[in-house]
Amino acid sequence: MPNPKKRHSRCKRMNRRSHDALIKPATASCPQCGETKRPHHICGSCGYYNGRAVIKKEDAL
Repeated sequence: MPNPKKRHSRCKRMNRRSHDALIKPATASCPQCGETKRPHHICGSCGYYNGRAVIKKEDAL
């Protein structure tokens, strides 16, 4: 275990922080409406999942 009273080099500091970067969430297009959605999730705009209507969405027109 490193001594906390010693200074850590820039390389050690940046190597420790290399896992802190934010990543973009994965997206896929819905086969029904074409909107982007999370993979393996219900589409928020049409309510379909795996070719079936799971949530009934009403048109706001």
